[in-house]
Amino acid sequence: MTRLARRLRREADTGATPSMLSALSTIAARAPVTIGDLAAAERIQPPSATAVVGRLEEAGLVMRDVDPGDRRVVRLTLTSDGTRLLERSRSRKTAFLAKRLGHLERSERETLARAAALLDRLLEDEP
Repeated sequence: MTRLARRLRREADTGATPSMLSALSTIAARAPVTIGDLAAAERIQPPSATAVVGRLEEAGLVMRDVDPGDRRVVRLTLTSDGTRLLERSRSRKTAFLAKRLGHLERSERETLARAAALLDRLLEDEP
């Protein structure tokens, strides 16, 4: 699994670090999200999340918006560039996997499908 994850990161070839891509993905799924909520979702410390968000913001991939209900709170959303980068990353990874899966026998693909379902069950919060 680790080797596959590393290979997929290389295939993404976006110029963004793995931590940046992970944060982008979390922001896309939960937007608008606070830095604290991002840190909790990514299981990193808030200062680390702040640093990643700073790099994402500098690259023009995320925006900070002040919460109108509480001006002390900042919420993060993806910019159109952030959305495009995330889509490009996912598209390249999917293309790589599709090509590789196409070289397998049908029975091998069926075995992988069953294994993927089992791995999903292992990753559930409560068994």
